[in-house]
Amino acid sequence: MVAVAAAASFILASSAFSHKGEIPAKYTCEGANYSPPLKWEGAPANTKSFAIIVDDPDAPDPQNPKMTWVHWVAYNIPPSIQSLDEHTEKLPQGAFDGMNDWHKKGYGGPCPPIGRHRYFYKIYALDTILPDLKGPDKAKLEKAMQGHILAQAELIGTYIKHAH
Repeated sequence: MVAVAAAASFILASSAFSHKGEIPAKYTCEGANYSPPLKWEGAPANTKSFAIIVDDPDAPDPQNPKMTWVHWVAYNIPPSIQSLDEHTEKLPQGAFDGMNDWHKKGYGGPCPPIGRHRYFYKIYALDTILPDLKGPDKAKLEKAMQGHILAQAELIGTYIKHAH
């Protein structure tokens, strides 16, 4: 875990919202449900691939959270890639989508049933290229990443439903 703490220069950001800011409706189930634009920098020089996990630890109700809902799992993003455009439906060549908690591949936007939830956009710099895990869920990807994480960065956004 020492390497993770040492890589303070590894940063994940979005042009769509600030850290701990509100995620625009466009990137949620109330909008187009697009993945937001993401950009990262400062990964360790020996990074061989990136993995992304987006999850919500406040499900179903921030006052009484019972589970972490997974919105996106992606891995084997090449080290030459340092950003993903808005509405990434097709990952860069060589990368794979895993399964979110809707049992679908790709991104599923925030859709909180009650209250304001926090969404953790996490990127991992890995010292390896993972095998094809055949649509892994978050737990399977985390297990595969064990011992390979050089650095981690995260961006937190929040969302509360506006339509009633």
